Amino acid sequence: MKSAMRWISATCVAAGVLAAWSGAASAQVKIGVTVSATGPAASLGIPEKNTIALLPKEVAGQKIEYIVLDDATDSTLAVKNTRKLTSEDHVDAIIGSTVVPNSLAMIDVAAETATPMISMAAAATIVEPMDAKRAWVYKTPQNDILMATAIAQHMANHGVKTVAFIGFSDGYGESWFREFTKAADLAKIKVVANERFARNDASVTGQVLKMMSRNPDAVLIAGAGTPAALPQKTLKERGYKGKFYQTHGVANNDFLRVCGKDCDGTYLPAGPLLVADQLPDSNPVKKSALTYKHAYEAAYGAGSVSTFGGHAWDAGLLLQRAIPLALKKGQPGTPAFRDALRAAIESTKDMPASHGIFNMSANDHAGLDQRARVMVEIVGGKWKLATD
Repeated sequence: MKSAMRWISATCVAAGVLAAWSGAASAQVKIGVTVSATGPAASLGIPEKNTIALLPKEVAGQKIEYIVLDDATDSTLAVKNTRKLTSEDHVDAIIGSTVVPNSLAMIDVAAETATPMISMAAAATIVEPMDAKRAWVYKTPQNDILMATAIAQHMANHGVKTVAFIGFSDGYGESWFREFTKAADLAKIKVVANERFARNDASVTGQVLKMMSRNPDAVLIAGAGTPAALPQKTLKERGYKGKFYQTHGVANNDFLRVCGKDCDGTYLPAGPLLVADQLPDSNPVKKSALTYKHAYEAAYGAGSVSTFGGHAWDAGLLLQRAIPLALKKGQPGTPAFRDALRAAIESTKDMPASHGIFNMSANDHAGLDQRARVMVEIVGGKWKLATD
């Protein structure tokens, strides 16, 4: 009887060890994604969603599952998605969201659940100032100040002395106004108007008339996606003859389609991806930008690539580099793995991506420098690398 009991006990232990080993071997990394695939930011979110489908399903021998949700450009829904992904799906990392208000709203959940989050929105406030919450948050778009200084310098080089500003009435517009006024002051350019509009507004006539009454040399429109076309079209209709500038938030073909001929001659800073084919071979980002461009267009057609999809691609690259490092510290689905993943992303150095070269640190969770921007002009409804 004792012999039989010992045999049963040994068998149970062996079975338990085998089950544990099998569970560890079959564990997969889960990446939660929330994008604005519908709503005002759909022209940004759709290429991001398309790009997630191109990311590898296996890294370092580990299967990767992507759980993609739509937040409809709504911050409340973005938070709901984040809670579902962390609490129900138990994801190891989050990519999202598309826009600044959504991303800012998600930070608390990411920090509360100790889940690394990589935002695809631009405002520096997503990752600054660094604190216990933002220690879990990264982002792939260029900081607004990096792009704002490029605009201010271009304005100064082209004789602009006064500028009127109109931006979204949310975190994106506020961040841009704050950063651009700093850059404009350094370039000795006076900001003579500060107006706002909502992403879903149908008219900005009142704001445009106020701006034009100040007779500015140039106008900067701080919007993203197709809604940013509205102020420019209204200014054109009202006969404004000054220079136009947009932000990198409009760097997609849907904006060109909606804005049409009213946007010819407009300048904007953008990631090198937007004009990757036009970059000199000496540009350090050209090769990595073209890698993404070719992958996206092979799947979705010639000319379909979007800079916003590039932000999702770069988030994927950060995770592809970090996952093998994190696997040395813990198994997917565990707090140890999530913490190791966060630390691994923070240790990223000299990683070429579609928009620039990433160098993260404990105090810099954006990681891009001047190699992540170029000035672009809209000419004949197409993007052209600006050379002056």
